[in-house]
Amino acid sequence: MPYFEDIELGDQIGPVERIATDEGVARFCDVWSPPTPNRFTDAQTARESGMTGPIVPGIMAMAMMAQLLTDWAGPDAIRDLDVVFRQPIPHNRPLTLEATITDLRQENGQNLAECDILMLGAQGERHVGGKAVVSLPSRG
Repeated sequence: MPYFEDIELGDQIGPVERIATDEGVARFCDVWSPPTPNRFTDAQTARESGMTGPIVPGIMAMAMMAQLLTDWAGPDAIRDLDVVFRQPIPHNRPLTLEATITDLRQENGQNLAECDILMLGAQGERHVGGKAVVSLPSRG
């Protein structure tokens, strides 16, 4: 876990590669329980929704992005995560998750690092982008 004093503007978190497999999305949907059939697990329903195939649920994509941050800063670090979905996220393709520190500040007794966070496809396409704020411990 990083200390606030060791972080600088422009520092990178990640990149890490993930793949949202058909099986992983199905397991996620089993827990989440969206109405079925749905565009996340059913090819026909996805096509009827204008997609080329099943897509990764937005809430699952956010969870993957949150995991990038919590793996780096700890399980209680996230103070805010605000993302914009730019295009559908297909199953079974490499996804790169990364973040860049854009601001460091101390507020209300917390050491905060703000970052831009991205989920990119294998060809560099931006599936999801946004901002996050994490709280980091101090050395002292």
